[in-house]
Amino acid sequence: PALMSCPQVQRALLALTVPLEMLQAVKGRMLQAMRKGLSRQTHAQANVRMLPTYICSTPDGTEKGDLLVVELCQSHVRTLWVTLLGDGNQSPQVMYKIFDTPGDIMKGKGEALFDFIAQCVRQFLAGIGSPQHRLPLGFVFPFSCRQTRLDKAELISWSKGFSCSDVEGKDVVQLLQSAINKQELYHVDVVALMNDTVGTMMTCSMGGEPCEVALVVGEQRAPHVPGWWWGGGLRQCSPPLLPADTGTNSCFMAEAQQVEMAEETSGRMCVNTEWGCFGDDGTLSDVLTPYDQRVDQESSSPGEKRFEKLVGSLYLGEIVRHALTALAAEKALFIGSSVAVLRTKDVLKTQQVLEIIDNEEGMAKARGALEALGLRPSERDCCRVQQICRAVVSRAAALCAAGLAAILSHMCQSRELERLVVNVGVDGELYRGHTRFREILQSVTGLLAPECTATLLPSVDGTGQGAAMVTAVTLRLAAQRREVDQLLAPLRLSRTDLERVQVLMRREMELGLGRESNANASVRMLPTYVCGTPDGTERGEFLALDLGGTNFRVLVVRVAQDGIRMASEIYVIPTAIMQGTGEALFDHIIECIMDFQLKQDLMEQVLPLGFTFSFPCQQLGLDKAVLLSWTKGFSASGCVGQDVVHLLREAAQRKQHLGLKVVAVVNDTVGTMMSCGYDDPKCEIGLIVGTGTNACYMEEMQNVGTVEGEQGRMCINMEWGAFGDNGCLDDIFTDFDRLVDEKTINAGKQRFEKLISGMYLGEIVRHILLALVKKQLLFRGKPCPKLQNKDIFQTKFLSTIEIDGLALRQVRAILQDLELQASFEDSVLVREVCQTVSLRAAQICAAGLAAVVEKMRENRGLARLAVTVGVDGTLYKMHPRFSQHLQQMLRDLAPNCTVTFLQSEDGSGKGAALVAAVACRGAEPRGQPPLSPQ
Repeated sequence: PALMSCPQVQRALLALTVPLEMLQAVKGRMLQAMRKGLSRQTHAQANVRMLPTYICSTPDGTEKGDLLVVELCQSHVRTLWVTLLGDGNQSPQVMYKIFDTPGDIMKGKGEALFDFIAQCVRQFLAGIGSPQHRLPLGFVFPFSCRQTRLDKAELISWSKGFSCSDVEGKDVVQLLQSAINKQELYHVDVVALMNDTVGTMMTCSMGGEPCEVALVVGEQRAPHVPGWWWGGGLRQCSPPLLPADTGTNSCFMAEAQQVEMAEETSGRMCVNTEWGCFGDDGTLSDVLTPYDQRVDQESSSPGEKRFEKLVGSLYLGEIVRHALTALAAEKALFIGSSVAVLRTKDVLKTQQVLEIIDNEEGMAKARGALEALGLRPSERDCCRVQQICRAVVSRAAALCAAGLAAILSHMCQSRELERLVVNVGVDGELYRGHTRFREILQSVTGLLAPECTATLLPSVDGTGQGAAMVTAVTLRLAAQRREVDQLLAPLRLSRTDLERVQVLMRREMELGLGRESNANASVRMLPTYVCGTPDGTERGEFLALDLGGTNFRVLVVRVAQDGIRMASEIYVIPTAIMQGTGEALFDHIIECIMDFQLKQDLMEQVLPLGFTFSFPCQQLGLDKAVLLSWTKGFSASGCVGQDVVHLLREAAQRKQHLGLKVVAVVNDTVGTMMSCGYDDPKCEIGLIVGTGTNACYMEEMQNVGTVEGEQGRMCINMEWGAFGDNGCLDDIFTDFDRLVDEKTINAGKQRFEKLISGMYLGEIVRHILLALVKKQLLFRGKPCPKLQNKDIFQTKFLSTIEIDGLALRQVRAILQDLELQASFEDSVLVREVCQTVSLRAAQICAAGLAAVVEKMRENRGLARLAVTVGVDGTLYKMHPRFSQHLQQMLRDLAPNCTVTFLQSEDGSGKGAALVAAVACRGAEPRGQPPLSPQ
């Protein structure tokens, strides 16, 4: 009631209360400011700097070893020796010593400051009789830096009373390392530099579950015992405290690709928001009260750090002082007392404000504090002062919550989660010393970010142990990186390796074309008797038959001036027929053709037919091909060694189907070239990269030793999948490739194909993942029974996992389907393995293709060749990166060729019909003038 009667106090309390809608708006503005800081374009203008810290992982509990930490504080240097036991970091052993910093050093030469820090390290190590083995050191440097690596950071500007010369713009890690070397401590390596906020996040990660956000509000207090102090884990004992920093800041694990100021693109990176400067551009003007404006004007940096001045513990006492001064002037407080004392800066400390808002002791503390200033407060004055103090602290907590909610919502959105569950490490006297602050922070965060469940954890010595954790994680990641690189090194091919593959492919091509050498070549270079590509004058109706697996297709293709129209039907070949007699198989095929012609009303016509037969054949003419062997589960008797066109014609006679005119047998690679050749007359190469891989191209007849005749060109079906079967690629094969090859039905055969094609890439990845698990580098080394199964890791997973911008949770989902519990780092590593394997496949494919285009260029005596490749195959079409990598490497290996890639639409169907059309074009007199090519 005493309060209700006073409109001035009501007005003051209202001004200091931020309603929920306004907090929502503040959260929205913070999100915008964060995005501005993350983007390369707008980073320079951003108030919330979002600085990359180059810390890409949180502790996983396996960290162990001895670590040194040096922390530069406002009035002292603290050195720590931390021993981690690899036991989940439950009980780190800690020893430390505190050295008071002489006043002149803070304002003297930079060199003197770093020499002093290095002397502290030397004295500390001498005192504990440290061993001479390599000692990694983490450096806590609580000033604004431009960091470009974990161990490289330039000081942007001094603050907190420091102003040493010759340091701004220089790399402080290098300055400290030089000073340490001067002390002849050559075994001490500065491996990481960090600020205090990051340390808070790291110490809260120590108990199993990772902590991915940290918040500092008010002073962080470091334990302080004069001289030495040792403890088996800082949790059990709390020595006297001494003040560290009094501002506010936050950090969180962001998706690395969003941190545009850093070059990292995969995984996560901790970002230091530097959010104290939020609002320096005026975005908080509608939250500021006249009291805040006065606090700002009297501060050492007017107009700067506006958010910090609303929530930082340095300023809360000052905000209360200005509110009390204004109320006294309005005669709402301290009537009859002289209030001149309230005009003195800093007479009311934040610590006192926090004591006053306590429910039990608060009124007595208020009276004590006010009387100490010489005021004579009434009961009502004490009550009103307590109200004002509560309003100021509650507002600080609510604004902090708006900032935290912005971070949580940002994380939830960028990870594409329905719900984010996360631990938040919190440090600072406002949080630790005050339950009301904690409760408001927790509840308002929940209201503003309802899609996130955040558990707030109090931090333990974030600056000391936290720095040790950062250092330990850095060392763990560096050691893992070395092992992963060593394991993947054989799969990472150099330019020289690829040039050698190109030379070998060229050599094998020459051998395959030679009449004498053909029998011993690994690349068969089979003549196809296809002697021309479409020129646009083809006209008419053609049938096509596509047999290459358990299904086959019959098509009718109409080629007219205005383009190509097609109709088709798919027929199944029952297993009994695939594995029965050849007669039954070809009878079945003819029955299906008759069924199709009947449905399409084509029974009366005799149409030329192109036959795509995707099994190994020796072609003796355009319409004559001898089957060399069945593959893909076929084993029909009486076919191997026979001409398949003859078998088809015999079946037609048996069935009395006389309207059949087979003009061409075509391999699917040739069909691919022909179907693209209709759209682009420059298309003289066909390439398939799918379940298998093969290529064909137009060769000069004079170079084809296996066929009579010197004039014109002929398409050569390379059958390049078998390249390397003679051992010429053995040094490119890795142990993983050998493991995959041994388990295939054709071990030692199709070696080139097994490096490139979709049928095998998933298996290569699976074997690499097993090796990483065995080396304890993946899935924490836990056994993965499902990964032992052949073909469980499908090649389509590679395509999905490598999609740009695919959130790593989707990678985790794929791995979870395989019963693999993947951490975030595991997902990053699996993605790297997939990228390595598919990049190698694309580059080796490019080396083969480079040999082909260079040979064509030389054949034709050209300085530059412009040619188009018709491509088909799921790997080429579906994989997000394969085609880019293939084209890039081809440009590098064949710089004198301009190669265009055209994706084929139905090479085996349309392509076969076009082979028939080109054959008929050559055989019949031309009735109409040629069309200009489209």
